[in-house]
Amino acid sequence: MLTNEKIIRLIFGFKVKHLRLQKNLSYQELAKLTGLSTSYLNDIEKGKRYPKPAKITSIANALGVDYNYMVATNASKKLQPIIDLLSSKFFRLFPLEEFGISLEKLLELFTQTPNKVNAFISTVFKIARNYQVNEKQFYLEALRSYQDMHNNHFPELEEAVENFKKEFSINAVLPYSSDFLEEQLLEIYGISIDREELSKNEEISHIRSYYKVETKVLYIKKDLLSSQQNFLIARELGFQYLQLAERPYETTITEVESFELLLNNYKASHFAAALLMDGETLANDIRLFARENSWQPDLFLNLLDKYNVSPETLVQRMTNILPHHFGLEDLFFIRITSDEQLQSFRMQKDLHLSQLHSPYNNELNEHYCNRWVSITSIKDLPSVKSKKSKPSILADAQISKYWNTDKAYLCISLAKAGFQNSNKGVSVTLGLLVSPQVKSIFHFLTDPKLKYKEVHTTCERCGIADCEARVAPPTIIERQTRGTSILNSLKALGVE
Repeated sequence: MLTNEKIIRLIFGFKVKHLRLQKNLSYQELAKLTGLSTSYLNDIEKGKRYPKPAKITSIANALGVDYNYMVATNASKKLQPIIDLLSSKFFRLFPLEEFGISLEKLLELFTQTPNKVNAFISTVFKIARNYQVNEKQFYLEALRSYQDMHNNHFPELEEAVENFKKEFSINAVLPYSSDFLEEQLLEIYGISIDREELSKNEEISHIRSYYKVETKVLYIKKDLLSSQQNFLIARELGFQYLQLAERPYETTITEVESFELLLNNYKASHFAAALLMDGETLANDIRLFARENSWQPDLFLNLLDKYNVSPETLVQRMTNILPHHFGLEDLFFIRITSDEQLQSFRMQKDLHLSQLHSPYNNELNEHYCNRWVSITSIKDLPSVKSKKSKPSILADAQISKYWNTDKAYLCISLAKAGFQNSNKGVSVTLGLLVSPQVKSIFHFLTDPKLKYKEVHTTCERCGIADCEARVAPPTIIERQTRGTSILNSLKALGVE
């Protein structure tokens, strides 16, 4: 993380380099004008040194500006967007090195083409402001990009789980019980679990867990399913074993102060999923399930029982396994929630590997296509449709062919009633871009009984005629059609 002192050095060095290049001065020429060595000037421009006042005065005089301009954290209109970026909270907290970005190269780009870079940065700032993109949203998108960059497979985390099991002789047969995991947390790290206190305070009763460092107590909501408890305990084991200092202490992160916090939360969550679901074992289970000649929802649901995990943990874990063990990198994961009337649906999470697949998160108050298996599976839940039905998990699959494209996806969805409100529904969906490789792995793709539907992202952008599931008119398509018609009419002027 960049400190305030480092930021000030970077801004000063950026100004020096920009002004030096503007005046076509070499290091040697500026050294003669200032009486400073070329190596010292080079260190200044790289943000490694910050000169004393007398030397700043010499540099300012040589570059034709005053002292105050050099030490201020503002600049001319052309340079200000870059200064704003360097001063921003994003630049202070975003771990550029995690994305393989060299700070030195980035500053070099800024100084070589400041006008073009400024225009781009200004555009990004304006879009973020106009669409109210906050820091949390930005960091979440950065985390998804980080996962995509690594195909959502992190060998060091998988290895850490294996080392953890060897180091503490964890040889129990899967699935682990909550009592067993609780015992490991207490014996190894001295952390006890309280399942009563969280539920006593209504204001925080929606929080599933909270770790209090001072007392070494992990508070867990008492009415959670054993699969949910297992994940929370395993995640805390991950935080402790990986020694992740900058971390959230509550399950639902209320304040996202840095990218590092989100990244460490992901690492601990990945550790938990890998601990609960061994990669090689799950890969073999997927092969057995995929070799069936017809879609077998019960076989897929059996995986939840075998590992005692939640639908989301299973599907998220599959996004780790499929790229690494099967070479399937073109995939997406989405999480959809509904309102009580099953009329409004919201995408809470999405992850895209290799490319930006459809469907995707749309924040423009448009209506998601109700032909998605993510939505139909929620509507088909007996426990949501009938308040008398026992809560259950529904597995469904579908080939989704996107309207006006040649892309089709195998979508496998797990849906269940909401935890806080059983009148609402939630689904998690894994989408695999249909390819010869996918067909060779998932034999049931050729099953004629497998659902096949033409879909789109939102009703407003979809031109499927006579759609039985449409909940909003195709306003975006209609606007585009009108625009095309106007252009054609203009081109036809004066043509007989």
